[in-house]
Order: sequence, then structure tokens, then C-alpha cells
Amino acid sequence: MKKCILVLTALMMVITMTTVPVFAGEAGFVFSEWNPDAPALKTLIEYVEDVTNETSPNYIPVSDRIATFDMDGTLCAELYPTYLEYYLLERRIFCDPAYTPDEEMLEFGRMLRDHALDKSFPDGMDVLHATHAAKAYAGMTLTQFQDFVTQQLVRDTDGFEGMTNANTFYLPMIEVVEYLQENGFKVYVCSGSDRFLCRTYIEGHLDIPYEQIIGMDVDVEATNEDGADGLKYVYTSEDNIVRTDRLLVKNLKMNKVKAIVREIGRQPVLSFGNSSGDVSMHNYTIFNNRYRSAAFMLIADDGERDYGSAEKVQPLKEKWEESGYHVISMKDDFRTIYGDDVVKTGSFHWLNEFADKEEPAAGEETETAANGEQPPEASPEAEASEQGSIQYVLYLGTNDKDTDKPVFTQAEALEQAKDILIRHFGGYTIQEAHGGWIDSGKKYQEYTLVIYLSDTTLDKIHAAADEMIETFRQNSVLIQENPTKTEFYSGKQAKK
Repeated sequence: MKKCILVLTALMMVITMTTVPVFAGEAGFVFSEWNPDAPALKTLIEYVEDVTNETSPNYIPVSDRIATFDMDGTLCAELYPTYLEYYLLERRIFCDPAYTPDEEMLEFGRMLRDHALDKSFPDGMDVLHATHAAKAYAGMTLTQFQDFVTQQLVRDTDGFEGMTNANTFYLPMIEVVEYLQENGFKVYVCSGSDRFLCRTYIEGHLDIPYEQIIGMDVDVEATNEDGADGLKYVYTSEDNIVRTDRLLVKNLKMNKVKAIVREIGRQPVLSFGNSSGDVSMHNYTIFNNRYRSAAFMLIADDGERDYGSAEKVQPLKEKWEESGYHVISMKDDFRTIYGDDVVKTGSFHWLNEFADKEEPAAGEETETAANGEQPPEASPEAEASEQGSIQYVLYLGTNDKDTDKPVFTQAEALEQAKDILIRHFGGYTIQEAHGGWIDSGKKYQEYTLVIYLSDTTLDKIHAAADEMIETFRQNSVLIQENPTKTEFYSGKQAKK
């Protein structure tokens, strides 16, 4: 009996030793998504502990603790099967009923579609895409563009099960951002993707304000400015801000350094990237810096949980190490990538999703019935089923229904809502908004959460809304069921 107890005790000790999460710093930050022996993580922790120690000769004042991150392939996926911004443009060209592409745009869309899976793009594809994207979204207000992006984010991620486009962030890298922020670092995203896309995509995943997100830029103007000189045109109450087709900069390579100089005004001390487009940003960080600095390159070498290849990136790994960068291996360093419930399928719906729509041949019968009557009009539910899944948009207020005062702080409200959503749906997209109104001459302001859900049922939506109504002390939750149905749901108690 005593021997069995000793063996069991030893076994428990081994299990405990092999599952202890990585802690860092006096605050006890836990890196639960990393493998404990990851060399890059150990290097990062040692660096942060050194430069935040006031007794160290390498101490960096809080004002100069600047960290820059690339986005695609560094903070989030870029291989499903291609960049998120490429996917969004394909949706705009082939699937958006509000947009009619010209023949040039259709030709570009077909080229992008046909070459995405094998990455056989022509030279200069980054700028080609940027110029076509600027044209495709021209005339949209920033809110309209944000709504368009959000509608694509709630869709299932091609090539995976258990994940939407909104949740394709690398969980270990989210921990890195949060760890740096807890240690006084100001984190910036410096991406080659559209700045306004990045803002929408990042919101709700990382606590990085809009002004700390740098990306590809297009020019904007007032609704009625119509190309007039900005020094002469006066913005009016009839105006809104709209995107134009004028590309200002593709934020890659040396352009990233220029953007950092213009928009941050301080030399970073940490830089994180994954490709040659980040080399200049890395070198600007580690060369001629008055502070101890470091650069990290993430390599896509995981072919089991993601679409990387250890064999293909081995030369890059050697090149990055020779350049003085610390290499992060997705395969060896990440305990998980997107979460334990996300599974790589190895199959894509890309070509079918963006296939050309066939036009009826000359003389071919239409859908008119043989007796000359028109077929019955499809219901919104049938139309949604034909297009895919119904999208639900929930508008959740956070002021008490009786006092009109906030039930929680904004940060607490966001976390409460996330907790409800993750338990009911497993995945979601959430945006923060601010509303206001006047009642009996008194002004009211309310922090509101806008929630986007798909691939679910109205019964499940109502079950989650019941909990929201109780938790946030609301009279109702506004539910929009795209494409046509809107419902003010007042909770199950109202039905009695």
C-alpha cells in the first residue's frame, strides 16, 4: 500500500511538472498558450525583466518602451488560403449585391481567385491588390466599410473547422501583446493590410486603440468634396467621410519605417514580424538604438495544425537567425495556435465560393412557370439559406433600465458580454459603440455592444439574450436577422 502511494505521488509530481504554465515577472503573468521551453519566449521574458528593472544598466523608461507588430502572419493567420484582405476583396467583387464590378475588376478577381491556392501571383501583386481594393471600396463611408468587414469576419474560416474569420488570431501572440502592455510597453500594429480593416479586425481581440494601428492607406474625403482642394473645401453638416480610390501608401518594407517615424516619432525597442516585408522595421529597431533592443520573426512551420511547412521555411529560419533576429516556431513553441477546438481540414471552398455566375443562354427558359405564372417569392429565410447561414446582429445596451446608469464599467461590460457569448456560441464578433438620445429635455449617453453571430439558430440567440437582459438589467435586446427581419426581443418573461 505504501509503495503504491509513493508511486502515485511520484506520478502526480511528474504530471504537475510537465503541465506547469510559464510565469513571467513579478506580476505573475501566465503564458498558458506557449510551450514552457520555447527559446524565443525565454529570450523575451529575460529581455523584458532586464529593461524594466530600474537598477539595470539596460533600463528603458516607460515613455520609450515602444513595440511594433506586423499583423498578417505575426498576430493572425494568413494561410486560409490567403490573406484576409484578399478574401475580403473577393467577397466584394463576387458576392456583394451592393457592388457592381467592371470588367477590369472582374478580371483581377478571377486572377486572384485562380492563383491564391498555389500562391502563383504575378510580380507586384501587393500593389496590384492595393490599387484594386482602393477602387472597389471607393465611395463607402468608414462605417459602411466597417460593416462590410464585420459581415465577412463572422463567416467560417476556409480550411478549418471550429473557427470564424474573426477568431484567426494566434493565441500565443495575443499573450505576448498583453504581457508587454502589462509591463509598460506601448504596442503598435504596423501592417501591410488596410488600416481601417485592421482596426475592425483587431477590435475585441487586442486592447490596442485605433490611433496605434498603422496600415495601408487610401485617401479619404468629405461626401460632397468631389476631389476639391482640401484647403478650400469646408466640411458641412451634409457631409460624411468616405473612402476614395486614391492609394496613398502600401505599408510594406521601408514604408513601414517611414510610417513609424511619422506616426510614432520614437524608435521601437521591440519588433515582431514574419516576412521580408518586416526586415526594414526590424533593422530600424535593432540598429543604432540607444536602448537594448530585439526583433522576433515568426515562422509558419506547422503543417499539422496550420498550413505551414518546416521544410520550406528552414532556409528562412537560418536567414533570420543570421540577421540577428530571434525565431519563433509555431510548430515547436506554440502549445496551441487558434485553440484546442480548432481543426485543420485540408480542404478549401475558395474556388466554388468565387466561381463565375453563369448567365442564362440565349432562348433559355427563365423561372417562369409553364402556365405563365411567376414562381412564389422566396422567404428571407430561404434566401439566407441559399446564400449560406443567417446572420444575426444584436445591439446590447449597458445602462440599467430603471436608473439609466451603467450597470458595469465599459471594460467589465465587455468581459461580461464575451463570457455569455463564448458559453452560448463558442465564437462571435463584438464591436463597441456609443449611443445617445434626449428624453424630456434630458440628455442620455449609453455604451452599447454590437454583436455579430452566424451559423446558429434564433432559439440559441434568444437563450443568450435572456441572460444578457438579466445580467445587464435591460428591457430588451435589439436583434436584427439579416437580410430583412428585425426583432425587439423582450425576454422569455414577456411571453407569459
